Amino acid sequence: MKTTYISGQIVNPTLDYIIFSKGNQILDTVKLDGNNFFHYKTEKIKEGLYFLKHGESQVFFIEPGDSLLMHINTIDFDESLAYSGKGGEQNNLLIDLYLRNEAENQNLQKWYPLSSTDFEKKIDSLKKIKINLYEEYIDKNEVAESFKNIAEANINYDYYSKKEMYGAANRSYPEKFNKHFFDYRKKIDFDQNELKYYYPYYRFMNRYFENMVCSKYANKKPIDRNSFEYNYKKIELIDSIVTSDSLKNSLLRHNAMVYLLNAKNAEEETKFFEAYSKMNTDKKNLEEVRKVFDASVKLTAGNTIPSVALVSTDNIVKDLQSIITAPTVVYFWTNQSATLYKNIHSRAAELKSKYPEYDFIGINTDTHFKKWREAVRKAKFNPDSEYQLENLAEAEKKLVLNAMNKVIIVDKNGIILEGKTNMFNTNFEELLLGYLNR
Repeated sequence: MKTTYISGQIVNPTLDYIIFSKGNQILDTVKLDGNNFFHYKTEKIKEGLYFLKHGESQVFFIEPGDSLLMHINTIDFDESLAYSGKGGEQNNLLIDLYLRNEAENQNLQKWYPLSSTDFEKKIDSLKKIKINLYEEYIDKNEVAESFKNIAEANINYDYYSKKEMYGAANRSYPEKFNKHFFDYRKKIDFDQNELKYYYPYYRFMNRYFENMVCSKYANKKPIDRNSFEYNYKKIELIDSIVTSDSLKNSLLRHNAMVYLLNAKNAEEETKFFEAYSKMNTDKKNLEEVRKVFDASVKLTAGNTIPSVALVSTDNIVKDLQSIITAPTVVYFWTNQSATLYKNIHSRAAELKSKYPEYDFIGINTDTHFKKWREAVRKAKFNPDSEYQLENLAEAEKKLVLNAMNKVIIVDKNGIILEGKTNMFNTNFEELLLGYLNR
């Protein structure tokens, strides 16, 4: 049995550990030492894709017997990631392909007005550069067949994704598409278990199914991607097309989570969850989605905001329900992104000045009390309106904390008016005004 070593350094760490996982299965949590290095040794590694997570996450390929070294700066996580040691070069190729894909996709929309033939020429030239890089690498190095499959999927499925994005942008102009534009859809492999958590493949799958569902609307009405109808059709399509149970369960889980985290109608959520339960065959996924479903339904309008323990800046434990004495906007923030939490507080202060009838309560989702209190003091936030979650794991489940921009609006009795909204939404002020005028 071969021993595999994974080591590295995290510059500007945001946590004192890293997590290694295989898909959504956590393998190990590894502590950083005093110099922010980590060292991991195992004899249980099988050849394939794994994830490293430290705030953000990135995928890497490893084989038994590799001695992989990583270097990451959290200020520029993906761009700074560099590998060395045995197994390093092939991972540098994967990260290079990933960064190229991301940079290309950011500039892609300027080509959407082109004809489909001209658009294809543009993305064909980008694909050719990556194929040359890949072929040059495998000509010089002996690599596993599974690595070849992963690298080729990275190139091909990102290319297919670009076509799906063009297709979505031009859905209202069917005359723009040449008759062979979507021929690549015949090459889609719906049975790639090893790639089910691999970003280029997984992202393509979701874009593909999104376009398939949208095409069924036939442009008869605007498409609401948060609606029951849209999301039900999407999981129905996944269930009917994907042949791999493992991939199907993964896609169903993802889409169920996305829907439930945004849904606002308890009856529709129940109907959706019942349909999902019949399609899914993974017990672990079912329990995970069931917990989100249960919590999500409790956050729909008309329910009382959940009882959650908070800690004040004076280190006094209070219950969320007990601090609500007026119509209140509850929002969340973390020290991990200074720009984001300053923007969130700035928006809260602006809204407070416009709508003084509302209280605005900021809840920090970190676990380090002194760092949080110091951040509040330095930023000169009102300490009377700032709290930290006492038990993050419990609160995450009860409040369905899926995004930092999440906001809950309640009346003076703690009854939920909006359980899933966002202070930066264009209609947010309309919501506040509407509830005041009821």
